[in-house]
Amino acid sequence: MKNKQFAESIIQHVGGKDNVISLVHCATRLRFVLKDDNKADAETLKKLAGVITVVQSGGQFQVVIGNNVADVYSDIMQLTNLNENNQPTLQSGKKSGIFSKLIDLVSGIFIPALAVLVAGGILKGLISLLQVINVIIPETPTYNFLFAIADAPFYYLPIILGFSAVKKFGGNPYVGMAIGGALVHPNIVGMMGGALELQTEFFSIPISLIPYASSVFPIILASWGYSILERAFNKILHDSFKKFISPLLSILITVPLTFAVIGPVVSMLSDLIASGIIFIYQLNPVIASMILAAGWQIMVIFGVHWGLVPFSMNNLALYHEDFMLPILLPAVFAQTGAALAVMLRSKDKQFKALASSSVLSGIFGVTEPAIYGVNLPLKKPFVIGCLSAAIGGAIVGYHHTVTYSFGMVSIFSFLQLIPIEGVDARFYAVVIATIISFAIATIVTYFFGIPKDKSQTDEIDNSYSNNMETENKTTIYSPMSGKVNLLSEVKDPTFASELMGKGIAIIPTVGQAVAPDNGEVVSLFRTKHAIGFQTESGAEILIHIGIDTVKLDGQHFEAHVEAGSKVKKGDLLVSFDIEAIKQAGFEVTTPIIITNSDSYQDIQCIFEQDNIQSGEALLALSQNKE
Repeated sequence: MKNKQFAESIIQHVGGKDNVISLVHCATRLRFVLKDDNKADAETLKKLAGVITVVQSGGQFQVVIGNNVADVYSDIMQLTNLNENNQPTLQSGKKSGIFSKLIDLVSGIFIPALAVLVAGGILKGLISLLQVINVIIPETPTYNFLFAIADAPFYYLPIILGFSAVKKFGGNPYVGMAIGGALVHPNIVGMMGGALELQTEFFSIPISLIPYASSVFPIILASWGYSILERAFNKILHDSFKKFISPLLSILITVPLTFAVIGPVVSMLSDLIASGIIFIYQLNPVIASMILAAGWQIMVIFGVHWGLVPFSMNNLALYHEDFMLPILLPAVFAQTGAALAVMLRSKDKQFKALASSSVLSGIFGVTEPAIYGVNLPLKKPFVIGCLSAAIGGAIVGYHHTVTYSFGMVSIFSFLQLIPIEGVDARFYAVVIATIISFAIATIVTYFFGIPKDKSQTDEIDNSYSNNMETENKTTIYSPMSGKVNLLSEVKDPTFASELMGKGIAIIPTVGQAVAPDNGEVVSLFRTKHAIGFQTESGAEILIHIGIDTVKLDGQHFEAHVEAGSKVKKGDLLVSFDIEAIKQAGFEVTTPIIITNSDSYQDIQCIFEQDNIQSGEALLALSQNKE
């Protein structure tokens, strides 16, 4: 229910569902293409609980959500009725520049395929590691099975990209798969016989046949051509049979044309692009690597970093290695190190919790929470992270480190840097470079990058009392007895990162949840493990008993109220069996969340002991100043 409300709020503030042309998502952000950006309220969205920031770049209105972006995306797709079959074409919508269209095109084609490509890349790295330590031997059945799993997404890349590209261009995506399949069909591969080029013919039309497995650009251009033909045939053919005849005619033209013209020409251009990139890199690998490493997170801010993806994949397709991805490791871990320094130094509980979750995300390659939530607002940590990345990038460039498979830059990327022959100096170079960038960013930020107001100890206002309720402050009382814990210590990233709102956690010692104040039970989940409560003063509170206890389907819980019940402070809401829940394998730690946290200037825990009794003052909510 909370996610649905969050999705509805986002739709409302991007101008409503009628203003949405298309939507895709990457690891952390929703990427809208809107009919009119002026109808979107970016400032209000930035203040919405759960939104990290908003970026307007590359022809897209990007709402940065964080790690739960896939769930929010799914809800928005349902609410807006956008689905696999009615995604708008690339030609629809407002006019935009060539660069904006390019970024929109690249993200729309590659992001949907990213998960399987990253999985395959990590597995390839793991296979290399297992070979190095002699756990598996090449050409054995175990090796062949593992290699088939890891290599399939790359060998059949034309099929994967054919689907997403035709879908993006506005045609039948399953025909795109068929076009990609024709390029890597066993008959075609068999004709090649391992050769790099074969002169043959099709109905006396000369064809220069080349390998298409793992290729990127030929299938994209072929998909574009097919989509144009399909739309043209749909306009001139009768409705009774165009559904089948349009794809038939279009594919009969597109596939031979791809083999005869598009493939060879695009492959030649791909070679030229790859050679040009490598030429620029080899002019001075150190300086080129420093610039890329230092500028990578700046590109992430504007969401244009996806522009490098096809070039990296093109390098891997042509040379079976790529120099760009290793350079980005220092960039990712430098920003993570800067966020770690903020976490270690800051005494602001909320900011410390945010930095803590950002560090964890950064280790796994998602730096947006660290950038937008921690480093960029403080300015100095972000700059220090970029400069530290440049130092690591220089080391990587000097040693010419390469990766052997594609993947998102994260801690798993080190596996993908291991050559089949075994660990070498280039591998050690990127490890050392990443450690150096991480260490420099952490140390320099710790001592010089954090403003005093974030490093000084919070002073608790001891003037609060259990019965205090003033014009500007509201007291929330504990709904249960138990041990008080920071929200950041809850073993659930949604709660720990405060995406649902600020609050506190209690490990209950008594299996009862009572009303934290006078008010109304707004919602009671069917499984009785979570209660939505609104106080008379307007505070909206979620009491979520246990972690993942929804899986118990109501067992060991008993509700004493129902949705809509008016209650007084201390009235029993739900009782539960603590020991039975623990024996079932679930934690009873209970997050108590102020879900409308944005309505308050500050939310503080005012209980200073470890153990609290139900009814004692727990949180103080400071009203926003008018």
